[in-house]
Amino acid sequence: MDPKDSETFRAPLTAERARLLEEIGEAIVAPEQMTYGSQAAAASQVFEQQRDFALRDRAIQHLAQVDAALARLDDRTFGRCVRCGRDIAPGRLEALPWAAHCIECQTALDRGQR
Repeated sequence: MDPKDSETFRAPLTAERARLLEEIGEAIVAPEQMTYGSQAAAASQVFEQQRDFALRDRAIQHLAQVDAALARLDDRTFGRCVRCGRDIAPGRLEALPWAAHCIECQTALDRGQR
């Protein structure tokens, strides 16, 4: 990929990184102390807390993908599949600038193939 073209991806990746860091930094509210007769309310609070933890874990994983994409920009390997070395389709990179794999390799990985 042309270095000039790859720099067009730095801004959206940097913005996504900032958004994720803000999301990860948000406090997760602990459930309130349960009182007699409020088991349903407590269960809802616990569910919301677990959902928030799962969303935070997903944001942390996504942040790792964004950081890896920024590292690939820096070492000039951005836009090439980390599995097979072929170019990643420009449309895929426009939609998912953190994509590390071409469509074929991502499909194989999604199917559990190595």
